[in-house]
Order: sequence, then C-alpha cells, then structure tokens
Amino acid sequence: MPVNYRKYGALGGLLLAAACQRATYPTTRAATATLAAPVAAPAVVPGVSRELAEFRKQTISRVAYELRLTVPASKADPVRADETITFRLRDNRAPVQLDFKGRASQLHSLAINGQPAAIDYQEEHLALPAAALQVGDNVVKISLNAGDLSLNRNADYLYTLLVPDRARTVVPVFDQPNLKATFALALTVPPGWKTVANSRWAGTDSSKTTQYVPSDSISTYLFSFAAGKFTRVAQQVNGRPMSFLHRETDSTKIRLSVPAIFRLHGETLAFLEKYTGIPYPFQKFDFTAIPDFQYGGMEHVGNIDYKASSLFLDEGATKDQLLARQNLIGHETAHMWFGDLVTMQWFNDVWMKEVFANFMADKMNPEAAAGPAQLLKFVTDHYPAAYAVDRTAGANPIRQPLENLQEAGSLYGNIIYHKAPIMMRQLELLMGEKPFQEGVREYLKKYAHGNATWPDLIAILDAHTPADLAAWNQVWVNQPGRPVFDYELQPAASQLVIRQHAEDGSDRLWPQQFEVTLLYPSGPLSLPVNMSQREVAVPLPAGKGAPSYVLLNSQGLGYGVFPVAPQAADHLASLADPVARASTYIALYENMLAGRGLAPRPLLDRYLAQTAHETNDLNIKLITDQLSHIYWQFLTPTERSALAPAVEKAIWQAMQKQPRPGEQKLYFKAYQSIALTPAAQKCLYQIWQSQKAPGLVKLTEDDYTSLALALAVRDYAAPQPILPQQLARITNVDRRQRLQFLMPALSPDVATRDQFFASLKDEKNREKEAWVQSALGYLHHPLRQATSEQYLPASLDLLAEIQQTGDIFFPAGWLQSTLGSYQSATAARTVREFLAAHPNYNPQLRNKLLQAADDLFRAEKLVQ
Repeated sequence: MPVNYRKYGALGGLLLAAACQRATYPTTRAATATLAAPVAAPAVVPGVSRELAEFRKQTISRVAYELRLTVPASKADPVRADETITFRLRDNRAPVQLDFKGRASQLHSLAINGQPAAIDYQEEHLALPAAALQVGDNVVKISLNAGDLSLNRNADYLYTLLVPDRARTVVPVFDQPNLKATFALALTVPPGWKTVANSRWAGTDSSKTTQYVPSDSISTYLFSFAAGKFTRVAQQVNGRPMSFLHRETDSTKIRLSVPAIFRLHGETLAFLEKYTGIPYPFQKFDFTAIPDFQYGGMEHVGNIDYKASSLFLDEGATKDQLLARQNLIGHETAHMWFGDLVTMQWFNDVWMKEVFANFMADKMNPEAAAGPAQLLKFVTDHYPAAYAVDRTAGANPIRQPLENLQEAGSLYGNIIYHKAPIMMRQLELLMGEKPFQEGVREYLKKYAHGNATWPDLIAILDAHTPADLAAWNQVWVNQPGRPVFDYELQPAASQLVIRQHAEDGSDRLWPQQFEVTLLYPSGPLSLPVNMSQREVAVPLPAGKGAPSYVLLNSQGLGYGVFPVAPQAADHLASLADPVARASTYIALYENMLAGRGLAPRPLLDRYLAQTAHETNDLNIKLITDQLSHIYWQFLTPTERSALAPAVEKAIWQAMQKQPRPGEQKLYFKAYQSIALTPAAQKCLYQIWQSQKAPGLVKLTEDDYTSLALALAVRDYAAPQPILPQQLARITNVDRRQRLQFLMPALSPDVATRDQFFASLKDEKNREKEAWVQSALGYLHHPLRQATSEQYLPASLDLLAEIQQTGDIFFPAGWLQSTLGSYQSATAARTVREFLAAHPNYNPQLRNKLLQAADDLFRAEKLVQ
C-alpha cells in the first residue's frame, strides 16, 4: 500500500528519506547495467566514510570472500592469509576501495581478474584500479600477513572480534553492514587446537587444514572464528545440534553450568521462533566461552562468543547472577533475528539491534509469567544505568549521527542498551502488545537477510496503531535528556495534578504511561496515568478523600526524576511491593544527585535502616550499590571514618538476618566493599586466610581472589603478602594470568604502581581490556587517590588513542575506571582544564568524558 508521508509531519520526512534511500539501493539483476551519469569517486580518507559506503552500495553487489589463514604456534609470528574476493560491479569508471587498516608491508601480492596488479595502499585502503576492473563479476586475489589487532592472539588460543569496523584490521574487505557477503574459511592451526566458525565444518584436507562451507550472507562485523586449546562439548537440544567450546577447568562450575547453558539456549531459541514467527534463520548454532572476553557476549552468526565468567557459575552464584546469565543468553540469541537476520543499513542505527536484543531478553526472563519479578528485573537493570548517562552534560540521544565507521564504537553505551529498551516498552504500551508484535513480525519478514533503518521500522509500526508517532519519536529517540515531575494534591477538586518539565529547561514533553499509588489508611490504591500532556489531572477515587501520601511511578516504568514523599522516604519498609521499593530507591538517589531531595548523609541513614528489612535479592543489590557509592563518593573522608563502624555493623547484621545464601552473599559483598575499620579488615582477612565463609555464604575461588584484592588495596598488614599466596591457590592458567597482571596495580609500593601505569601507555599492555579496567579501578580506589590523582592528565591524553586501538566499550570503561571514584576539586579541575585545552575534541569522546565525570562534578556541590 502506498504511504502518504505528509500524514506524519516531521516524521514523514524521515520516512520519505528512507524510501528514497532504499530506491537508490538496487537489489535486482537490472542493477548490473552500466550507469549513464558520470561517476564521482569518493575521496580516499581513513576509516569508512558514509560517502564511500553509499557509493559502494550503489555500485557493488554479490560479494563473497574465500579466506585461507595459517596460524603459527608462536604468537610472535604473523598469521598468513590468502584471500579471494568476488563481487559484481555495476560501473567500472572509478577505482574500487577495499578497506584495510594495516601497513602496506603486510600486503604481498595482488591479482585482479587473473592479472597481477600493483599494490596501491593509501589512507587505510587498498585501491583497485578502474582499468583492471570490469562491469559484471570481478575476482580479486590478495596474499598478505593478516593484521593482529582484532585477532586477540594468546599463547594457545585466538578469536576474532570485528564489531563495528574491525574486519578491515584483519584482511581487506568492504567493511560496511549493508554489503552482506558469504565467507568460505579454511584454517591451518597448531596441533591440538580446535576451531569454530560461522558455518558448518566441511572437512580436513591432507595439509591438516580445517575447511568450512560458505557461510550464510552476513555483514563483515559478524564474520568470526576461534581456534585454540579448547574443550568441545556437543549436545542435541530440542532436536538441534549445538557445540560449545570452553577453557574452564573447575569441575564444579562445569558440572553445574554446562547443562544449564545448553538448556537456556534451547529455551531461548524456542521463544524467539514463536514470538517472531520465523524459524532459526542460519545453518548452525554454536557458542564459545572466551576468558576475559571484552564484552558479555557477541552475536556472531552460527557461533556466539561469551565472556566465560558470565556463563560458568557455581553453587555460590546469587539469583542476580543466574538471571544475568539468562538475560545474556537471551540477548545474544535474540540478535540472530535482530541484527543478524535484519541488519542496520549504517551504524547510526546500531541501537536498533541492541534495543530489540534487550527487549526480547527481558521478555524471556524465566519469571516473566509471574509479572512482578520480571518487572523488577527490568526496572533495576535499565533505569539506573540509563539515568547514569541521561542526567549528564554529555548525554546523547538514542539515534546519533555517524559520518565515518571509525567513530562507530563511540555510539555504544548505556543509552542504547538501557534507555532504548525503556523507550521500546513505552512504545509497546502506546501501541498495545499484540499490534506491536504484529508490526515486528512484518518488519523481520520484509527485511530478512537484508538491511533496514529505524524509519523503515517506524513506517511499519505506524500502520499498526492510530497513535501519531512523530512527536513521540522526536523526543524519545532523536534527543537526549529526561523530564522532571512534580505533583499537587487538590482535595477540594478531588484530583491529583501531575506536571512534567524538561530537566535541561527546554520546552520538550515526554509522552509516557506509568502508575501512581495512593496510600490510604485502609491500604494502597493504584491508578494509571497517561502523561500525554505537560500537565495531567488524575481524578481521586470517589468517596475516598485525600490519601495520606502519594507514590508516583510506583511500578517503575515512568522515565524521569520523580519526587518522593517524605512519608515514603522515612518508612521504606512499609512499602510491601518490591517494585515500588525499587522505584523509590531509584527516585531517592536521582533526587539526591539533582540536589532536590535528601542530601547524601540523610539518604545513607535511611538506606542503612532499610538494610534490616530488605530481603529481595534484586533490591538488595540495588540499595547496597547505591549505599556504597554514597559512602565512597559523596561523604568526606572524615565523615566516612566516623560512620564506618556503624555502616559495617548494619550491613553485617543485615547479612546475618537473611535466610538464604544468595541474599547473604550480596550483603557480604557490600561489607567487603565498604570495610574500612581495622576490625572489619581483620574479619575479611580471617575469612580469606581460613577460606571459611560466614553464615550461609558460599565463596568461590573467584570470590577469594576478589577478597584478596580488596585487602591488598587497603594495604592490610598480613604476616605474608596476600596476593602471592592467592596466586599460589589458583590452578586455572587464565585466572592466574589475570591476577599476575593486576598485582603491580595493587602494590604497596608507589613506584611500582607508577611503573604499572606508565606501562599502559604502550598499546600492547592494554590488549586485555577487562584486566586493564579492573587494574585502573584499584589504582584509582579512594584509598589510593592521594598518589594516583597524578595519573589523570596522562589518562585523558591517552583517550583518543584508546578509542582508535581499543574495542567499542573500552574508552568509556577507561574513563569510568579512572574517574569514577574521585570527589576532589583538583580532579574536577583537571577534567575541566583538559576540555578547555581541547575545544575541538572529538564530540563523542567529549560526551564520554562528561558522562564519566558527572559524579565528580556533582560531588563538588554535594560533599560539604
């Protein structure tokens, strides 16, 4: 049906632009005809410019890669690559640029359509001369040393991680998401190594090379393989063969985790096939656990990669950890449909695949049928994380502009992972669950094995609802920020008036739905609110009169800063509903930071009192995280020392009151975080030394390592150094290497710590990004800041390099681990001076810095 774009106002322009954009991306055989108009070749610039990507999409199609890689036993030796690229060219009047971020010396030979060609390498591109190309099918053969940057080479294993534009760091490719291609991979690896790739195993030839059949058509960022000394486990789940590679050696973790990992993947696939109406769309389904993987997981077609510690849990796992594993598996598996089957045209819409992955994972929560439990998980997972960015001066919108893929990593963060699911849930509330699902199914079927934009999706959803999505889309998706709410009880008019205004002072309005609860002596009464206007009047129940007090956003789904009635803040334990308590905790904390509610010390007092009553595991984690952050970030050192005995006592007693091991462990972890007095540190040392956990708490090897690190950063005076003793206890080689890396950052010797920080200026010493972020957290711990604040200027100077050499989450992780615990005026001045000295700094990195420094800036006002 033709679409009347004028109907949609401002949004209509987006929809019309999307339609025109699709019209310029031919997909039929007719697209192979020669263009009549002159061809303006895009400039050769570093990265992958949008201009280049759009030009190639118009002129190149039917891409396929054949890749033979020889991996030597020593990681010091290069990986040899022989690559064949075939593609159909619509017009041969301009050179074709292949993306390759490496060195010219890595490229050994080039042949185009059977003829040798000179290597023309410039600005991260291998240029194929127009004279060697032909309209129609072309074959390019390249011999080279593959780039190591994204091969993640270790002594006895390696793996690829190529999102968003890292395929070009390995071999030359067309590294853009809308030039999907097949990959036929052959791997020659050292004896004893196992391999896995996107596609099915095809056999092993006489040279001991493992070959894989051509993959499904996928974007280059999804190309993947892993090889090394792994253990392979194969099972059939619901009739589907699955294979799992891992390096775990803990027999308890293996026994408790492996069956659950296979089961959860099977349940997730079944849910997604039912919800989408589309069977699993690729040729195989495997997964690999990688030690200290950079992310929780990565949705490679046919073989999902996971951080091993997120999958392998033992008897000490808390309910929150178990749910986190379920959500992670749900998230990555959902990507098979959302991101892999239908992929964004350009990485400015990368958030689309992430929002759907999180949205589906939340729906797949094993307690979803119970309602409140699933809702509590949604609220505690997403709202604090979204607010942590959206409240800052560096807040970014969900959908962001992107002119070059080399900047795409900076688009990732809490807004797309956490605000976007909140937005999507509000959209589902606006449309209704069934119309929303019908629209999603239509979207997936229409763009299956292709690419789409956000306007494409909105155009489909709009046909399934009478609501006008234009204003809604503009404020929720295209702009940053959040509203602030106030209310007024008007008993004479028998109504509750609720108002919203933009936190930044603009005149924006966030249409949304939430609940309010009226607290009467006879009990609570909840009412729905459709906040479609700047001011909404909610009628009070007939004959009930004015309530004792009002709890706004009592089910947590509203987005913004909601006031908390003093009666609620003073009697948190009286809130029987755990979701209402979570929403109130979040609101109290946000109001404290905004300077419009309780100050840090009074809020800490209320949280401490509430620890004696809070028994819900998700709420325990929420309230203890907030309590710990107030303790270290928003109290003066003098206040902290004076309060430490009472804080430690309250948390220890709260732990002892809990009837279940998981809840006890959460309080124990909080005790470990805030322990400051000699008595508390001695208690922790005795637990570590004896390896006897208190009460019902179950501590694992990883927990004892964490405990040893907590004692080391406090310079606990043990008879023998703690960390070498802990190292001797660890048998797993990967976990030993991690602790060995961290130890200099926790040394009691300042010179050793100085030397460790200086070593991070070398890119090679930042390869294990998870290790680096942990080390920085200890290096900049509040108890070490007197000697570590000197590292801040150099840390900020390194940021641009880290963005170029690190993976997508590393710049934000580097900043948060560096700045996240400071409260001093001198640290804040260092950040401001850096920003002032770099007025033309990369806008995305500037925003990341402002986000990470937000608590530091707020501490200047809140810490008195």
